[in-house]
Amino acid sequence: MLQLFLVPALAFMLAFSLTPLLRRLALRVGAVDHPGGRKIHGQAMPLLGGVAVYLAFWITAALLLIFIPGSEKLWGLFWGSSLILAMGLYDDIKGLSYKAKLAGQFAAALILLAYNIRIEFITIPFREMVFLGIFVVPLTLLWVVGVTNALNLTDGVDGLATGISIIAAAVICALAFGDFPLLALLALSLAGAALGFLPHNFSPARIFLGDSGSLFLGFMLAAFSIMTVTKQATLTALVIPVMILGLPIFDTCYVMWRRLRNHRSIFQADNGHIHHRLLDMGLGPRRTVLVLYGGSIYFGAAAIAFAYFDLGTTGLYLIPLVFVCFALLLRHLESVGAFLAGVGISINPARGKRENTAEKFGKEKSQRDLPS
Repeated sequence: MLQLFLVPALAFMLAFSLTPLLRRLALRVGAVDHPGGRKIHGQAMPLLGGVAVYLAFWITAALLLIFIPGSEKLWGLFWGSSLILAMGLYDDIKGLSYKAKLAGQFAAALILLAYNIRIEFITIPFREMVFLGIFVVPLTLLWVVGVTNALNLTDGVDGLATGISIIAAAVICALAFGDFPLLALLALSLAGAALGFLPHNFSPARIFLGDSGSLFLGFMLAAFSIMTVTKQATLTALVIPVMILGLPIFDTCYVMWRRLRNHRSIFQADNGHIHHRLLDMGLGPRRTVLVLYGGSIYFGAAAIAFAYFDLGTTGLYLIPLVFVCFALLLRHLESVGAFLAGVGISINPARGKRENTAEKFGKEKSQRDLPS
C-alpha cells in the first residue's frame, strides 16, 4: 500500500518540477508550435513537455526496480520508448514526414517483439485459446502502431491526450494489480508522471506534450495493454485493451472511415476529430476536454467490468453496440446541440467564438515574446 502511494507521488513531483525547466529549454532551442491552419491555439507553445513525462516515468521506474526485480522485457520498453521519444523530439524541432514517423514507430514495435512483448493468442467464445502463429508479428505491430497514433491524434486540445493517458494507465493498474504487481506499479508511475504534467497542460496550457510526449504515452499504453493478462476467458484477448483505449481508438477509426468515404487520404489532416466537433458546437476547450474525460472513464470502467465480472458473451454484443451508438452521436452532434438548446440547456456557441477571437489577438504578442 505504501508503494501505491509513493510511486505515483514521486513521478508526479518529478514531472511537475521538470516541466517548467523543459518549457524554458523549448523556447531557447525553438521547439515551439506556431498557431495557424487547423490549430486552435492562438500563441506559439513550447513542445518539450513529453520529455518531462519520459524522465519522470523512467527515473521512478529505475528506483522501483531497486526494490522489485523486473525482467528483460523492461529493457524492451526502455529502448522502444526511447526511440519513440527521440523520433518525436526530432519531429518537434525539425519536422518529419508521416512516412518517416511510421517507420520509426514500426521500428520501436519491433523492439518490443524482440523482447517478447507480443500478442501470442486470442480466446474466443466456446473455444480454447487460439495461438496466432505467424500472425503474432503483424498483429502486434498493428496494435502498437495503431494505439500510438490514436493517442497522438487526440492531442488537439489542451490536456486531452494527457488526461486520457492518466485514465487508461489507472485502468491498466487496476487490471494488472492482482497478478502483475510490478506492471501495475509501472502503470501507476506513468499515470503519476502524466498527472504531474497536467497542471501545466490543462487549458489554458503553458506547454504541450509535443509528438515526443503523445507518441511516448501511446507507445507505453500499447505495450502495457499487451502485457496485461485479462481474466475474462470468453472474450478475445484484445477486447479489454480496446475498451481501455476506446475513445482514441474509436475517434481514429471514425476519422479514417470518413476520409475514405470522401475519397481522401487517411493521412490528410482535417478538423473532423471529435474534439474539433465539440469545439465547433461552442463547448470551449475546458468543457470539451471534461466531456471526453467522461467518455474515457466510461470505457475504462467497462474494461474493468468485463475483466472482473462474469459477463459471458454479452460483452461481445454490447461492445459493438456502444461503438455504433457513439458513431451515431458523433455523426449527429449538431442535432444534439440544437436539441439541448431547445430544451433550455445552452452550450453558448458564442463563447467558443469569443475564445477564438481572443486567441487571435494573443498571436502577435506571443510571437514577439519568443527569443530570436
